[in-house]
Amino acid sequence: MPRKLPHLFIITLSVCVSLTSFNAFAHGKHSHGHEHQQSEAARKASEGVFTDKEVKDRLLSDWDGVWQSINPYLLKGDLDPVLVDKAKKNKNKTVEEYREYYKKGYATDITMIGIENNTIDFHTPETVNSCQYSYSGFKIMHYESGKKGVRYLYECQDAYSKAPRYVQFSDHIIEPQKSHHFHIYMGNESQEKLLKEMDNWPTFYPITLDKDDIVHEMLHH
Repeated sequence: MPRKLPHLFIITLSVCVSLTSFNAFAHGKHSHGHEHQQSEAARKASEGVFTDKEVKDRLLSDWDGVWQSINPYLLKGDLDPVLVDKAKKNKNKTVEEYREYYKKGYATDITMIGIENNTIDFHTPETVNSCQYSYSGFKIMHYESGKKGVRYLYECQDAYSKAPRYVQFSDHIIEPQKSHHFHIYMGNESQEKLLKEMDNWPTFYPITLDKDDIVHEMLHH
């Protein structure tokens, strides 16, 4: 049986979307001032260009909030404008090739994630699995493209929980800062095994954003 959820998460999706209490971590209707005010170093870091010494530890609270999987939007065709834009800018893939790439990348049965007080609630259509997580440091990733990334590692502290034992967050941020979207890697074997996962990275945006907001975010940030 899933644990009783804190009041913050005892909400239906329709009510959740309208709650103003989530505005602190959501962008809102095309309000993106924080993106435009980021430093040059932060912009470069978001593009995978940074020095190892710039990377700092982060608390799980950087990802506090209620988040929705964008996989359903992809499958319904709502993200097609993003795929078309990518295909125009990068001639290495067609729209359909991008669609298949993201189908594999975004694939997950988790529809919503709630994070509060170092606890992560994983919502699927059938159940909610929760666990309190502790920080296990970060790993700087070196990609074939020459760019770099950072994954922040956390471990479930309840051996009986059905939530993933190991989770890793990647959000193009390398120092303490509230996240605006993230890719998450999940597994039960080990952090080392999970670090080798490069094809599946379920992606989550604030629950307050609708499909048009998400497309705007992906096209302009």
